[in-house]
Amino acid sequence: MSDFKEKKLFKYRNLTPLWISVFIDIIGFSLILPLAVFLAEDYKTSIFMIGLVLSINAMFSFIFGPILGKLSDKYGRRPLLLISQFGTFIGFIVLAFSNSLELLIISRIIDGIFGGNFPIAKAIVSDVVPPKDRGIQMANIGIAHVLASLIGPGLGGLFYFIGGGIFLPGIFAAGLSVFTMIITILMLKESWPRERRVESHKFSIENNEKIHKNKNALFLLTLFGFHSVSFMIMMASISFFSRIVLKLELLEISLIMMVSGIIRTTIRFTLFKPTLRKLGESNAIRLGLTMFLICFFLIGFSPNVVMFFILLMIISFAASLTRGPLNSMISQTVSPKIQGKVNGYSSSLDSFAQIVGPLIGTFILQFFMPYWLGIVIAAIAFPPFIMAFQKIEEKKYKRPLSKEES
Repeated sequence: MSDFKEKKLFKYRNLTPLWISVFIDIIGFSLILPLAVFLAEDYKTSIFMIGLVLSINAMFSFIFGPILGKLSDKYGRRPLLLISQFGTFIGFIVLAFSNSLELLIISRIIDGIFGGNFPIAKAIVSDVVPPKDRGIQMANIGIAHVLASLIGPGLGGLFYFIGGGIFLPGIFAAGLSVFTMIITILMLKESWPRERRVESHKFSIENNEKIHKNKNALFLLTLFGFHSVSFMIMMASISFFSRIVLKLELLEISLIMMVSGIIRTTIRFTLFKPTLRKLGESNAIRLGLTMFLICFFLIGFSPNVVMFFILLMIISFAASLTRGPLNSMISQTVSPKIQGKVNGYSSSLDSFAQIVGPLIGTFILQFFMPYWLGIVIAAIAFPPFIMAFQKIEEKKYKRPLSKEES
């Protein structure tokens, strides 16, 4: 019995360094989120301009995400992940010394170019984990997002508050990036060995046709794209809404984000797995998108901190129900040989959402009444809500066993 438990415990041990990697990648974004509205004051610019700075990182991730994903299909996951992590490290170093708006923009560009951690991580999950466990494991990678949103805003606010400005958050994140590279070198095994890789001459032609002709993949990617845009407008607007509408200070904003992260983590480890097993992936996604739609609409009408906080908690639960299972369903619509590419596309949609999310959110809050924020987000969240109730033809692909399973 103990041997069985040990085998089950370490069945997907290759994912542990991935969770650390994604955690570090998201830390950089979450460190800046509570500071964003205050950076506008420091650099004497508008909140919309800071929204543009937040978007620049995502714009380059959107361009280079599929490239890194496809390169990992050809050359393997591990080397591309290391390159991505090193680029993230350089981006954080530049961020630490960003004493001007121009340097801040350059740091975001560097990090965006090498921001392939997440698509490569999702590809490794698809390599290692069979479809029956993939929804839970994809959501486990999402824990890195939750933990980053728990730790990042608090550290960002604390370091900024004690007088270090952007320097201390940047140096801290750079140090974590070095730690991540060490973990990857020492612990991460290649999940996509040479014999399973796509041949070079097929890499750029046949695989593109498969994605573009796959109706299920395109349908789910479209659903995911709309959802990601609405979700990112909300997440990118939290600090701006808290400061402009609720009149909160930096440490109060950081505290709200930290407590939100704690509750999201608790939900993830208590309610998520039983709910997913009871409802299944499709129904869990439908429930999550329904909760998103209602909460997004109400958020713009939040009269006080209490209601705003409660809505954020419900949104956190909805995110657990939706994002991991949806990524799992997307991965099951294509063959194993192009997991890196399809995950690159879904990550690019996330990056696209991170491009337009801060722009839309800051534009509305600067030029319109706050309730328009909720109306616009809910309008964008409505199409995926409708799409989720349409039935999708299931097509299961057989996946070669990885070493962890054999």
